[in-house]
Amino acid sequence: MSRAEFAGLISPDALAARLGDENLVIVDIRTAADGAKAAFETAHIPGAVHSDYAADGWRAKIGNAPGMLPPLAHLAALAGRLGIKPQDDVVIVPAGTAATDFAAAARVYWTLKFIGHGQQAILDGGFKGWTNDPERPVATGASAPKSAGAYPVVAQQGLRSTADSTLVASRSKQASLVDARGPSYFEGREKSAEAARAGHIPGAIQRDYAGAFEGGKLKAPGELQQLFSAVPQGPVISYCNTGHSAAANWFVLSEVLGRDEVALYDGSMTDWTQDPDRPVATGKAA
Repeated sequence: MSRAEFAGLISPDALAARLGDENLVIVDIRTAADGAKAAFETAHIPGAVHSDYAADGWRAKIGNAPGMLPPLAHLAALAGRLGIKPQDDVVIVPAGTAATDFAAAARVYWTLKFIGHGQQAILDGGFKGWTNDPERPVATGASAPKSAGAYPVVAQQGLRSTADSTLVASRSKQASLVDARGPSYFEGREKSAEAARAGHIPGAIQRDYAGAFEGGKLKAPGELQQLFSAVPQGPVISYCNTGHSAAANWFVLSEVLGRDEVALYDGSMTDWTQDPDRPVATGKAA
């Protein structure tokens, strides 16, 4: 994998061949559900640094919406604190135990791409996949990132959809809306605690992100192509409840299937429903 191609997924073997590279930053994002910092200190990929996806503020609560893009100054400081410099290749390591922790890795990936980084990959299979081969090395001890100073952010606004641009897309059908949630949320039979109303954005296509995974890993590209075949070519906006599971669908469409003009609506339904004038539909997709 050359620098020009350092995007999407990286295999454990390809990462193992790069261990010790000066311009490689490995970011382990295991959260409380997978032991977080304590699990990292017990065993991690050599040279990795730890960043708790939840505690480090990769997403921010703005108003009643808990999954918004944080202020750029926060992200600049966070990336710098992890030792990420513009010339670095970043590997994001989820636990590899479930679709939801891959979604966290995809949200971190999207965030780095949004701030203008552009050279990042997710470890296929996560830390669990790394340890499947007992020959691969593991290290112990605390995370010791080499602070790089604030990251020089150059925001890539085209990767993000706001409530206003999502509303325009819904009304004009200039972009396909893809809802990453399961049927009960989409149809309005249940809602997240922070959402003011249950249901989906009118005109959306429902594609539960969990369907893209098997055993905590993404399915093969051919299967993913089939899964998302109902999404028309052209611009796409991926959303869910809080911009978490939608990041996984964004990753599949943009980084695996290579579609252009795929944006993430980070606010998703918890942001969308704060304004009673924004329409919400219920029931099965048309």
